[in-house]
Amino acid sequence: MSAQGGPMPGPSYWIDGQLAGSERFYAVACDPRRSVVVEACAGAGKTWMLVSRILRALLDGCEPQEVLAITFTRKAAAEMRERLTQWLDAFTRAAPHQREAELLARGVAAADVSRAAEALGSLRARLLASGRAVSIHTFHGWFSQLLRAAPMDMLASLGLAPDLVLVEDIEDLLPDLWRAFHARVGADAQLRAAYVDWVGRLGRHAASAWLLAALGRRIEFELADAAGVVDASVPEVAEGWPEFAAWTHPAAACGDARFVESLRQLVRDWTGHKSVTAGKAAARLDAALMETDHARALALVREALLTKSNTVQARLPEHPCLDHAAGWLLRVIEAVDQHEARELHLSAARLTRVLLAEYAQLKRERGLADMADLELAALHLLRDASLAGWVQERLDARVRQVLIDEFQDTSPLQWQALQAWLAGYAGAGGGASGQQPPGVFIVGDPKQSIYRFRRAEPRVFIAAQRFVADGLGGSLLACDHTRRNAPGVLEALNSVFEQATQQGEFAGFRAHTTSRGTDPMPPPLRALPAISRVKAAREDAAGGQAWRDSLGVPRVAAEEALRLREGRQIAAAIQALLEQGLPAREIFVLARKREALRWAAEALRERRIPHVLPEARSLLDAAEARDLLALLDVLTSPHHDLALAQVLRSPLFAAGDDDLVALALRVRGRGQWWAALQDWAAEADDTLPQPLRRAAGLLRRWQQAADHLPPHDLLDRVLDEGRLRERLAAAVPPSQRNAALGHVDAVLALALRLDSGRYATPYGFLQALKRRALKLPATAAADAVQLLTVHGAKGLEAQAVFLADADAGPGKADTNTLLVDWPVEEGHPLRCAFLRSESRPPPALRAALQQEQEARQREELNALYVAMTRAKDLLVLSRCEPHRRGTAPSWWQRLLAAQVVAEERLWEPPAGIAPTVLPSAEAAEVPGLPEATHAGDAAPGPVGVTWDLPFDDEAGDEPDDLISRTGQAFHRLLQWLTALPPAEREAARPALLAQAGAEFGLPAERVDFVDAAAGRVLRREELAALLDPRRAEWAGNEVELSHRGQVLRLDRLVKLADGGWWVLDFKLDSRPDADPALRAQLRRYAEAVQAAVGERPRCAFVTARGELIEPG
Repeated sequence: MSAQGGPMPGPSYWIDGQLAGSERFYAVACDPRRSVVVEACAGAGKTWMLVSRILRALLDGCEPQEVLAITFTRKAAAEMRERLTQWLDAFTRAAPHQREAELLARGVAAADVSRAAEALGSLRARLLASGRAVSIHTFHGWFSQLLRAAPMDMLASLGLAPDLVLVEDIEDLLPDLWRAFHARVGADAQLRAAYVDWVGRLGRHAASAWLLAALGRRIEFELADAAGVVDASVPEVAEGWPEFAAWTHPAAACGDARFVESLRQLVRDWTGHKSVTAGKAAARLDAALMETDHARALALVREALLTKSNTVQARLPEHPCLDHAAGWLLRVIEAVDQHEARELHLSAARLTRVLLAEYAQLKRERGLADMADLELAALHLLRDASLAGWVQERLDARVRQVLIDEFQDTSPLQWQALQAWLAGYAGAGGGASGQQPPGVFIVGDPKQSIYRFRRAEPRVFIAAQRFVADGLGGSLLACDHTRRNAPGVLEALNSVFEQATQQGEFAGFRAHTTSRGTDPMPPPLRALPAISRVKAAREDAAGGQAWRDSLGVPRVAAEEALRLREGRQIAAAIQALLEQGLPAREIFVLARKREALRWAAEALRERRIPHVLPEARSLLDAAEARDLLALLDVLTSPHHDLALAQVLRSPLFAAGDDDLVALALRVRGRGQWWAALQDWAAEADDTLPQPLRRAAGLLRRWQQAADHLPPHDLLDRVLDEGRLRERLAAAVPPSQRNAALGHVDAVLALALRLDSGRYATPYGFLQALKRRALKLPATAAADAVQLLTVHGAKGLEAQAVFLADADAGPGKADTNTLLVDWPVEEGHPLRCAFLRSESRPPPALRAALQQEQEARQREELNALYVAMTRAKDLLVLSRCEPHRRGTAPSWWQRLLAAQVVAEERLWEPPAGIAPTVLPSAEAAEVPGLPEATHAGDAAPGPVGVTWDLPFDDEAGDEPDDLISRTGQAFHRLLQWLTALPPAEREAARPALLAQAGAEFGLPAERVDFVDAAAGRVLRREELAALLDPRRAEWAGNEVELSHRGQVLRLDRLVKLADGGWWVLDFKLDSRPDADPALRAQLRRYAEAVQAAVGERPRCAFVTARGELIEPG
């Protein structure tokens, strides 16, 4: 909530190109009456400025719905809302002098601060009374809102339904799209012939890749095609080689009279020459002169005179005709390359139009729209002259403040739409609109533009600066002062990027300053020893080739072994930092590609260091999700033997190799594993291993349930009856426990959420999961090392940051791509060309490709800037020796050249540190839990619950989320402990407590609270009979009952030995009986149990104080 720290000496703040003090800077930036564009470095507090300006606007009389804030991700929008809410709450409770200090930091004039402080204290109440909220959207969310009010005929003209359904990932539509495309091509003889020829020249894979590239950039293709520039994007040969205009194909230019005469002279003079090379060349040239096929003749001449890189063969003897022949030949080759590139381009463009037409038809039939549709429709709505006045009028009435975050990530199309609206206010007096223009606040940093693959264009930021300054009379601000980085980290950053600026590679960089005073972790920049390929190969050779069990031990390629060595070195360094007291959550491992993170994760797993990959990843990448899919496969198709083997081997049943071998031997003569397993269980054979016996019974019951239960309810039953969560928690290492349990929960959630839960059968749900490219949600962890790509780390920070694979060699040249040139001031791309290989572009596209590669290289430098600025205190570089060096320096080479690291100054943490389990994630050895016997049709439900009321004396003003997680942990701990006899609880309690705390991410003090509360419950004498499984005839936790169309979940249901039934409801609140709603809920539980067992139970609340309360 507090303001920025004071700047270090040096140029840090700029207003319209002039140096300024921090006070003046923030006064201008946060003033809602002024339009500004702020270029702010990493750690400058961009969100602080934006939300501060929202506060100032609200204090100046703006209604919340008149403030429009736009960002690029839902996460960023949520963080913005959370920041605003937290500030409003804090300012409500703050003392007047505190509010005044905060307002002064946000640029409020001293004369106005007293009045504004009073208004600030009541601002939250004012907003609540209005019943409206500040509009905070993503770009696509705002576009969607605009379209909901758009005229029906405009939507119809764009092929959009009024009640369209937004598709964020078109992967699911591709199978149907390909079928429609191939059907359309097959039904048209000309199209079919063109497609067959095109695929024959390219290959099926390359052809599909080109079409997918066009589909991914269909906005650019369609706008360029509408402007008539697609076909001209790859020019005709005659434009660059007019001397070949007379020939129908450039290869025919081999028949040029002068060229032919030169070749004949070379044949005469080189035939019988003492040079073997000349003799071979003469033979090939003679064959070429006799060849009637121009393409074959060209190939023979090329082979005779040129190398593969199109240079004259060095061993050919000098000859006066050689220079002319080689020069003409090179021109012919370039013209042929251009001709073939244009032919392929025109074919690709023609087929792309068919593909996009079928895609549009598919969406129309299903009432769908994708993100591109939103952007194109919004652009049409805001730019169309016949609609512009109507749109302007509606927006004038709604919006007084426009704020856009992370503007460097804007695409040209998004800027075109935004500018089309704001341009109406450009000029004196509100321009053509005649209205007071809204206050515009744009903040971003072109140095952090790393989303080019998502159409982000940093040049848009420059265009916005010009527009705001010239059209709206606004100010241009720049901040080079950070609150994040320690002086040593910032010194290295300045050295690297000042050098890049001097070399003309990083325009616009100015030296940064920091408010941090010291380096808390000296030295702040460290480098781990390089993993040498030669050394690794020698060590591997010295170790010899060991035999491996190919079924249980995976093959490790030499490159993988090298990467694992690097990962282990990183893990050793991380452990050294942990043992120095650095929290695991304050350590990031960053890499440009996920592959490097995979090996770091493997090494951290070996050392049992908690870690997490918090970015969304494929559902099928998670073993726990694959196991559940295999289970559904078995239950719906029992003849799938491989799926059954996977399920038996999974933590759900934990069968060993010997168990599976025994079952496989029984299969002989019985056909299938399922039948063999069920037959074996029916024989009451003592040799049947316990895991298989347990599996046979549960699988049989679940298969019967699968006939009538929907997917979610079936999985619910599996999780409870199979004790999957408990078994999984006991089976996986502590560092993976939260992620593993999260993967299970994600599959369970999908059963309700996928396509709005329309899959009524487990089979339909399973098939949907298999054919869809579904993503697992990002995994969160309270205290774990974060493994992130540089893109995923954007906006985050940590005390220590490791840059993995910092000396990576160049990647392979892209193939089958779309080369787009879209100047930001233009309404459409000026070029949209299909490019087969970037390593061999056609001559007419070389300049455009060079510009594109320069932009990519700048983005690579931007990525280094982002990576380095994530580190608050310590930056560590890790690297493997690359296979080969590229023309551009790697990250390591840049830091080496800037002399901020050195080969002779390396950090070598002790590699022999024994792996340890961190205190925050101790291994939980979950004891064998008894299987519940069911009363009537009652079946235990899922383990997870949502708690409601806090324990009033303990909770205080903690966030609801922490209270909820505390309740869940309290509940989970009691669930596990009450399954054990009292004599065994004390021994198991520490491990179970640690697991419960880790599962719900509780801080240490809340774990202690849960422990104390559970202890009070378990020690209470009057509860002993109800919580001791040995003294109960039947007992179950989380029992699920269906009553009057509702599914009720009972915390604990017990039948005592004397025959009486009890319902226990655990509550953190000390007086739950005072809440009428909770009492009513308990009565519903009693009715449900009575309906199930025919007997009215006694019901009671069990509080965290250890009290048993039976409501009157």
